Amino acid sequence: MLPSSIQISGEPLSGAEVRDICRGLRDNAVRLLSLRGCRLCDRDFGRICRALAGATSLAQLNLNLGVVSSPSRIKQLAEALRTNRSIQSLFLHGSPLTDAGLALLNPALALHPALVALDLGDCMLGDEAINLICGLLPPDGAKSGLKELTLSANPGITPKGWSRLAIAVAHSSQVRVLNLDYNPLGDHVAGMLAVAVASSRTLEVLDLEGTGLTNQSAQTLLDMVENYPTALRSLVLAENSISPELQQQICDLLSEGEEEEEMAGGADNTQERERGQEPAAHQRGSSPWMCPSDPSSQMVLMTSGLGDSLLAETEM
Repeated sequence: MLPSSIQISGEPLSGAEVRDICRGLRDNAVRLLSLRGCRLCDRDFGRICRALAGATSLAQLNLNLGVVSSPSRIKQLAEALRTNRSIQSLFLHGSPLTDAGLALLNPALALHPALVALDLGDCMLGDEAINLICGLLPPDGAKSGLKELTLSANPGITPKGWSRLAIAVAHSSQVRVLNLDYNPLGDHVAGMLAVAVASSRTLEVLDLEGTGLTNQSAQTLLDMVENYPTALRSLVLAENSISPELQQQICDLLSEGEEEEEMAGGADNTQERERGQEPAAHQRGSSPWMCPSDPSSQMVLMTSGLGDSLLAETEM
């Protein structure tokens, strides 16, 4: 039987439901487990953690919106992650982790062999947490690291913390998607991020929605996109004090770059067919994708788009 999905949102979990979830995890029959905003007692949370520790089919775990609600639960989750070897995407959006909680969780995250996507949006993080997160973005060639990172709505992080993250991104050969929406970044931090984007060889999506930017930031980003070759495909600037004209200019330039890549890819595919080979994109199982702007929609990212390519890479 192929692994399936369990997705429950905003409901209290009964003892019978918890037993079914644990059985599915132990039988390696679950690939995606989403308990977004669900209510369950500490005992049942511990039972689920013990079951997912040994699960070998589980690729995505969504505990968004307060499921990991206390230090004891953080410790239980960390213990499970120390043993688990299959989870590729972990979503904890809206969990009151704080810097202290992430410090408890970080050793397990740093040593996990498969984790490529991490959502720590709205987790009450500060600069100490950024120092830990930068350790999950190792320099070029050092070791595998995160390819998707979400830090939306963590206003406790200061410009000093964001500058450190920008440096880590600039030197990481892994990160493809970086979601920083709804943080009070301002133009100064945006300038540092522009340098990071220009330096990164892999960053494809940068979400800066609602981050207090002005035309000054937009002009810097426009100059970066116009004059420096980057991997960037999508730059989200909605809900900022940026003129529609500047936003459109940036969008047009990014679209032109993507069209050029698609044309080059089409030529490569034609050559491969002439040699009797299947195009590389079909071999990898990749497909067109876009980054969801709604944090709650990120729970299904691994089932399509970029998530598919990440899964394909880790399974090769």
